[in-house]
Amino acid sequence: MTSRSTTAQPLAVLDEDAPSEPCASPRLQFKIADQAWEFEAIHRLNYRTFVEEIPQHAPNAERRLVDRFHDENTYAIALHEGELVGMIAGRSARPFSLDGKLPDLDRHLPPHQKAMEVRLLAVAPAFRNFHKHGVFARLSGVLARHFRAQGCDLALISGTLRQTRLYRHLGFQPFGPQVGSAEAPYQPMLMRLPDYAAHCAHLEFLSDGRHASFLPGPVALSPAVVQALAEPAHSHRGPAHLLRLARVRERLCALSGSQDALILPGTGTLANDAIAGQLSLLEGAGLVISNGEFGERLLDHARRWRLSHQALRLDWGQPLSADALEQALQTQRPSWLWAVLSETSTGMRNDLGLLRAACRRHGVRLCVDAVSALGQQALDLRGVWLASAVSGKALGAYPGLAIVLHEGALLPEGQLPRAIDLATFAAADGVPYTQSSNLLAALEAALGIDWPARWRAVRSADAQLRRALGCNAAVPSAMPWQAVVAPDQAMPGILTLALAPHLQAARMGAQLERAGFKLAWQSAYLQQRNWLQICLMGDWDAAALAVLPARLAQAAGVSLPEA
Repeated sequence: MTSRSTTAQPLAVLDEDAPSEPCASPRLQFKIADQAWEFEAIHRLNYRTFVEEIPQHAPNAERRLVDRFHDENTYAIALHEGELVGMIAGRSARPFSLDGKLPDLDRHLPPHQKAMEVRLLAVAPAFRNFHKHGVFARLSGVLARHFRAQGCDLALISGTLRQTRLYRHLGFQPFGPQVGSAEAPYQPMLMRLPDYAAHCAHLEFLSDGRHASFLPGPVALSPAVVQALAEPAHSHRGPAHLLRLARVRERLCALSGSQDALILPGTGTLANDAIAGQLSLLEGAGLVISNGEFGERLLDHARRWRLSHQALRLDWGQPLSADALEQALQTQRPSWLWAVLSETSTGMRNDLGLLRAACRRHGVRLCVDAVSALGQQALDLRGVWLASAVSGKALGAYPGLAIVLHEGALLPEGQLPRAIDLATFAAADGVPYTQSSNLLAALEAALGIDWPARWRAVRSADAQLRRALGCNAAVPSAMPWQAVVAPDQAMPGILTLALAPHLQAARMGAQLERAGFKLAWQSAYLQQRNWLQICLMGDWDAAALAVLPARLAQAAGVSLPEA
């Protein structure tokens, strides 16, 4: 069987008014083609588009058309229920097809490192409604991501004149004279690939059907974590589980500086109940510090456990000062102190060094809520008696595992409810009762990353986000939102925005979610204060984050400040 090769092809027509009723709610998969059947489907869609629909080539009996650059092409494709419904090709090898149409092509190009050419757009008619499906834009996003990884920074196309508005929407700009024929004229256009990332990154993360999660929980999960959860379950008494548990406990200790880590089925609330149980066995009163929602929850734990305690309450978003802490310790003379390290409600980072030094001077046992702190940035829990954490926040795993890190002896077992008796867990080498091997496997996968690199990425992204939103300066910006906590007092990667009265956090949050961005706004304490929150926890999407400020400004009806 012989195959017909195409001559250099421009981008095909994409009809914005094409019918979409046959697939009113398609579930599309976007990927780089890598299977033999996908390439065969590409040749047949190429034929239907560039022979039968756009008669640029003669028909052939095989009804397949192999592009002359096929061996050099990379194809981004769209699949619907196992059928190819869209494709676009790219290649970075010269000469380009445009070289044959513009002999002085390089004279028209801006300075760049490496260029690539986009060609052969073909989309099945039922999927051409750009505004409904965005097939072209999503195919372009997959291709742009691939070629950026190959070092390309400039993309070239021959765009049909009927679709100039669409190409401009994606960031392409015309250059040079028109090419082609009088019957089929095309305009050479170019775009810097970094600009595509800035303006259309949301199309890249939407291209695989995901929403971008910027929630404090549940967080976005890496493929390794998802895969680990799906492995066959093991007995919690078997050697595989016990060895994994030992590895996970060791990694948690290395990550935190704590002497031991106990893992319980449950949530961060249960971990704090386990700490409260230990405190209930102590003599003497305690001091609980609150400057946000989760400090208030520690006070509620103390009340429910009937702990003898005093409260040091600060305004939400107010930092804990050395003077206020010292005065409270001298006045109350507590035997223990309990505070939140990362106050997720506001983004406040309470100073662990300050707390530790003060407790050491006064001989006070220090307990901390590190639920949103462990994994978010480097943490040194040396000198902390008990600290709560959880699998499903900054550690980047599924929710369902409560963690208590401790230094020094636990109080004797048998005096507390079995599910939260830490001494019982310690005595049983961490496994007194049934545990989920799947959740543990997912947590181990989440812990196996380069943590210093992650912390650097979070700090960098946090600074860029604040700068883009006008929240990176000490003076208030003119934007219709203000950061609740200043950058130097905030936990990197947790940004809480207090919105202007004319904006509604619930409405903006719902609008952003429809656009593919999940932000925190549904908690009662956020709604009561008209706050919107962006968290960089878990496997957050850098491409989506790049475009989030513009989407947020669009939802608020404003323009972003100049960079």
